[in-house]
Amino acid sequence: MLPFRRGMATMASLKKASKVVCIGRNYADHIKELSSARPKQPFFFLKPPTCVLLPGEGPVIRPRGVDLHYEVELALIIGKQVKDLDAADEKAAMDAVESYALSIDMTARNIQNEAKKKGLPWDIAKGFDTFLPMSKIIEKSAIPEPHNIELYLTVNNEVRQNDSTNLMLFQIPRMLSDISKVMTLEKGDIVITGTPKGVGPVVPGDIMRAGIKIDGKELEEAKIEVGVEESTGSYEFAET
Repeated sequence: MLPFRRGMATMASLKKASKVVCIGRNYADHIKELSSARPKQPFFFLKPPTCVLLPGEGPVIRPRGVDLHYEVELALIIGKQVKDLDAADEKAAMDAVESYALSIDMTARNIQNEAKKKGLPWDIAKGFDTFLPMSKIIEKSAIPEPHNIELYLTVNNEVRQNDSTNLMLFQIPRMLSDISKVMTLEKGDIVITGTPKGVGPVVPGDIMRAGIKIDGKELEEAKIEVGVEESTGSYEFAET
């Protein structure tokens, strides 16, 4: 349990972030597995904060008709306003990160694929409630070098993703710089930094587990364990 610190992000505050900014296509092998084009600069999109699923809040809900995929990602919790940041100012960029978390960016892959094909926005594919399971908040001091940690994800105890953040195409200063030149990052905002290769489907009844290892040692507060259940709501995907 984190000690209380005035002004520091809490688990509850994650749901009140003004925005969740998601870096896409930030690992070369992931770009290849989805047959996507490699970006020349950081590519990003938004998820609504209502996607956030905190530890113990319940399962990820798969909407009917959806091909649901997982994408494990390191999350940055922003601690101060960031606007028009110079990418060369690495200290300012890292000072803007208050803490970390692990996240799983859930994606309705068939909806996303249709959107790509038809030139439509991705919002539906990324924006359903429960589509961002997150770990506990990780003290910044626990991850002294965020560009050299191991991210992993298993489905029913089978390893699906396991790669180092040293494979990122764009590092944190460049990400925050590019975002902040388009939209001001506010205290409490969440930035998720891209996923390595190995993304794939989950179905109701599956259990996802994810975590971070530093020098081979598990970071306890980064652990995620979350199941998948079918939606009982009225939504069912149909062609747009």
